[in-house]
Amino acid sequence: MASFVNRVGNGLFNSAAALYFTLVVGLPPVQVGAALTIAGLIGLLAGIPGGHLADRRGPRTVMMLALAIQAAAMSALMIVESWAALAAIAAVDQLAAAAGGAAWGALVVRVGTDRPALFRAKLRTYVNLGVVLGTVGAGFAVAVDTRTAYVLLILGNAASFALCALLLLLLPDYRALAPPPQRRWIALTDRPFVTFTALFGAMGLQYPVVSLLLPIWISEHTDAPRWTVAAVSAINSGVCVLLQTRIGSRIETPRAGGRAFRTAGLLFLLSCPMMALSAHAPVWAAAGLVVAAIFVHSLGEIWESSAGFALGFGLAPDHAQGQYQGLLGLGFSAGQALAPAILTTVVLGLGTAGWLLLGAFFAAVGAVGPSLERWGTRTRSRQETGAATATGER
Repeated sequence: MASFVNRVGNGLFNSAAALYFTLVVGLPPVQVGAALTIAGLIGLLAGIPGGHLADRRGPRTVMMLALAIQAAAMSALMIVESWAALAAIAAVDQLAAAAGGAAWGALVVRVGTDRPALFRAKLRTYVNLGVVLGTVGAGFAVAVDTRTAYVLLILGNAASFALCALLLLLLPDYRALAPPPQRRWIALTDRPFVTFTALFGAMGLQYPVVSLLLPIWISEHTDAPRWTVAAVSAINSGVCVLLQTRIGSRIETPRAGGRAFRTAGLLFLLSCPMMALSAHAPVWAAAGLVVAAIFVHSLGEIWESSAGFALGFGLAPDHAQGQYQGLLGLGFSAGQALAPAILTTVVLGLGTAGWLLLGAFFAAVGAVGPSLERWGTRTRSRQETGAATATGER
């Protein structure tokens, strides 16, 4: 419920944030983009330290503190009048978001212990549903298009952070599972997990395909009706909400996660050429291809996210989940930051060939999943054996 409330607030704000700063505050779009980019880059610094703090002090405490900071930062956006103020406040928000995200990962491990795969799949379902509902609410505010409407979105997001923190009080105050290891930043020395972080960030390019690349492609390169652009987001959200639990609950182990990562790559290999072909088809055939492609792509997203859960949590030691989730979040965020430039220059620049190249890239990244899982499992087994031996010696 806490995650659902949080994502409703995100959906309220994220869909209309740019319009508020440009139309209401009066900042040029370039300045808004620069401020948010700077804030996003600064926020990357907090993931691993925030996760390490969650491991040592308890994930609930760190997440609640991060949510409180985000609530305050979000409320402060109402007094923004310059791009410097926007950058500063957004940077505070992003630092708290990164630390809170790592703590959230550690908290998920502690809560969903009986059926972790089922719990994570249900959690992602409610998260997706929350974003959809928030986005619908933002749509009404955009339609009204007044300062009051936009301010209500900001206050709604701030309230969602506060309510999320209060709901977390209903959970146990989980403490650290073990004393701190001798090496503080063990996640950075775990080569299989660092490799997975890079691959997960690379596979994360599939998200902007739906939100950025495909809408541009439909509008500028196909004869599909313009309503198809809106249908893309609706179908993607609907498929994820309806099928995430059914598919994700079966991917319970790292081995299943490695296979799921490969399956996701193959599904993207299928969906990308379908998107490319839509530019060479008449009106309704193009619309049908886009709808079919986004359905297949959404299935790939479910397999990819489920693989991320299984490998991201399964390859990390229990006592350092926060730190490892912070590293994984860092890799994902870095990929999302690079994605717009890569997708718009390479794929749109090359056209059909760019889509084929993108599909092959996803398939190649996903193909590494099973071998990466074996490497990570083997390495972790040696580490646990060594730790047990060292404990016995003491």
